[in-house]
Amino acid sequence: MIEHTDIEETIDQLAQKVNEYLRNKGIVNPVIVGIHTGGVWIAERLRTALGLNSELGKLDISFYRDDFTHVGINPQVKPSHLPFSLDDQHILLVDDVLFTGRTIRAALNELFDYGRPASITLAVLIERDGRELPIQADVAAMHLRLAPHEHIKLQGPDPLILINSENQ
Repeated sequence: MIEHTDIEETIDQLAQKVNEYLRNKGIVNPVIVGIHTGGVWIAERLRTALGLNSELGKLDISFYRDDFTHVGINPQVKPSHLPFSLDDQHILLVDDVLFTGRTIRAALNELFDYGRPASITLAVLIERDGRELPIQADVAAMHLRLAPHEHIKLQGPDPLILINSENQ
């Protein structure tokens, strides 16, 4: 189990790390894209904390998942919303938890269906062990070691709460 975490403080730490990372890479005013749903909630807060002016992009990767045929149609599918061209843009891709890497792989596939960005920076609130694909975050606010049967997710949007559960 994980201890109580102040999510807003953790998001502030993530914003500081992202700002430093982007500055070191020479990236100015990237467009920000959040992955539904937790990634969108964090992206909204990051957008404000970083002072980014562009509209927020939102991805629903449901149809890009590699397990789509196994789990069937998700009744909560939301349309993706990318109110800007991705071509030659520096993208800040945001998600709440990086676990296996499969969600990020799906998000990358969808982004490239919309255009060819100059770069993609992956920022996550929580990075945990258990990677199945060779994908890692460029910036993570927190790293957690959890047992294979433990799962975490963000519940929100207001207030944001980190939920820890075990499969029974």
